[in-house]
Amino acid sequence: MPLCHFLRVMGQRSTVGSLLFFLWLNGICTGFKLENCTYYNRTFESVYSVPGDMAMLNSTLVSSDTFNFTTVPYNITWYNLKTGREMRNQTGRILVHRETLWFLNVTVDDTAEYVSILRTPSRCYRQGIKLVVDLPIAGQCRRPKKAFQTLTLGVTDKVSCPLKDYISKLDSYNITSSIKWYRGCDLIVDGPDKFTYMDKTILKIERVEDENELYTCSLSFTLGGITGSVSETIETTVSDSYSMPPQVREPANEIIKAQMGSHFSKRCLVFVPGVGRPSVAIAWSVRDHYIFDTKPSDRVSTSNLRLEVDPKGAWLEVLLIISELREEDFHINYTCQAASDRGPSKGYFTLLPADPNIILPIGSVLGGMTVLFIVSVTIYYLFKVDIVLWFRKAFPVLYANTDLDGKLYDAYVAYPQPCAIGFNKEVEEFALRTLPQVLENACGYKLFIGGRDCMPGKAIVDSVEENIQASRRLLLLYTASTFISKRHTSSTSSNNNNISKSSDNNERKTGDRSGSMSSDGSEEVYPDSRQQLECMAAMHRALLEGSLKVILVELEEISPAQLALFPESVRHLRKKQGAVCWWKNLRTRQRWRTCVRRREDEEKGGQDTQLSPSLSPSSRFWKEMRYSMPVRGKRAAYPEKTALLNL
Repeated sequence: MPLCHFLRVMGQRSTVGSLLFFLWLNGICTGFKLENCTYYNRTFESVYSVPGDMAMLNSTLVSSDTFNFTTVPYNITWYNLKTGREMRNQTGRILVHRETLWFLNVTVDDTAEYVSILRTPSRCYRQGIKLVVDLPIAGQCRRPKKAFQTLTLGVTDKVSCPLKDYISKLDSYNITSSIKWYRGCDLIVDGPDKFTYMDKTILKIERVEDENELYTCSLSFTLGGITGSVSETIETTVSDSYSMPPQVREPANEIIKAQMGSHFSKRCLVFVPGVGRPSVAIAWSVRDHYIFDTKPSDRVSTSNLRLEVDPKGAWLEVLLIISELREEDFHINYTCQAASDRGPSKGYFTLLPADPNIILPIGSVLGGMTVLFIVSVTIYYLFKVDIVLWFRKAFPVLYANTDLDGKLYDAYVAYPQPCAIGFNKEVEEFALRTLPQVLENACGYKLFIGGRDCMPGKAIVDSVEENIQASRRLLLLYTASTFISKRHTSSTSSNNNNISKSSDNNERKTGDRSGSMSSDGSEEVYPDSRQQLECMAAMHRALLEGSLKVILVELEEISPAQLALFPESVRHLRKKQGAVCWWKNLRTRQRWRTCVRRREDEEKGGQDTQLSPSLSPSSRFWKEMRYSMPVRGKRAAYPEKTALLNL
């Protein structure tokens, strides 16, 4: 028996211990869940009431700022933080309806903090609201806690009832309600004289008197089978200044984009029409959490209120400042709320990440392409000849074979013949020796040169026409005196020294070898019919028909005065396509060999030395000549014929 009794006692104790342990564990788990829920502050964390009234505690967790309540399933549970118990429906006392906790008959024992917990499949949120129950003051009809409003003296003004949240919630339940106004303890009758019920929340007062009054609005309704009421008292202060309801001008329910990690600020701009300094409270909030920090060291803070009064009203400004934007700052609403005794107003903006900055890379690409284009054009302009010649050599297959065009010569060389106007021994030397040595022997072109390749006995007209027709280019060699008659020779002779000998002895030798002389000692010259035919045929084909390309080879520098005496067709062609200048090649060589020439002059006792022109195909002049010549030339043929004609 003692053993059985002992076991029976221990069994009872074990059962009690297990129950206590379960309750303790449940309390720990519940507390743990509370601690791990995301906490959200409420706009007003306390609700005031008196015994016998109804009271409403409303959670603001069901909001798009918290989660997407339209698609994500959730449930809400209310707890009394003082007792730790879950709030459940009690007939005549408590009504729990989703995010709202109703007290149908408030008692002093209901004073406590109540927590609403919203759970989703993946998250948990909580919010605390205090219910403060005060005993009414004996002998007074007002409530212990009062709201304050200002009325304007001598005009029609309005008193606003602070029970708008109750009315909105009842309207969402399709529950009718009625309101009564009291002045002190006296019921205010709705009438056209002094007081008028504008709607359920507004009492209009005609000609406000210079007396501070207490107004009480009492809202009556039936909920959960219980008929009750809730009341609020407003203490009014009469002032000669006035203000209208505040108007939030910024933000204007807009979307703002900002860069991640950047500094961000946005102002809340409120305008209050009226006279004098208004009494308006302005606050920024995010996710129902108010931002009251004004320290610049805080990452998210607000500035101090700035007030500016003008004749039409007052402007108030409060800045929202975020020192560094983070990922959690985006895709949420930031709300600025302004409230006065005239009513509330709010505006919000949604902060989104800035779009990728494509202007900078596009600008960089376009800038780089522009620079590349300018550099490319500059390089091509400076080295066009070299680039084209290299391309011809590197990719010959891209060019058509000129052997199949029916032409016999790559170029027809036209120059002043002996005893003709503009004839010059150096020009003849250049045409008969220098050109063939480089273009034919070194570059492989085939040239027709008048005076070397002409068939004996053939008419000049036929020879010129046939050979120009059989040529792909025409090289027109000229100096300053080539197109100038004899009477102009003396005026231009001083400028024609680039390819002529400078020595008087050499000129006398040239005169001895040049045919007959006139009686006054000057060389007789005759109009060169061949030169005229060549020039006319070339210009006709080049300018009118476009069937022949003429290459102007300028053997000496031409002054503007000398150029004015040239035929108009030659001037036009020179202006249109330019000329290949031999004299520039001589000038360049003379500059870098000045020291050599001076040394040679000293060694020869001051005797004149003539520099031989560059015969290298890689010199600038010959590159320009090759650039203007046909793409693929042929090496000169019939060397025995050329040798025969040179006898």
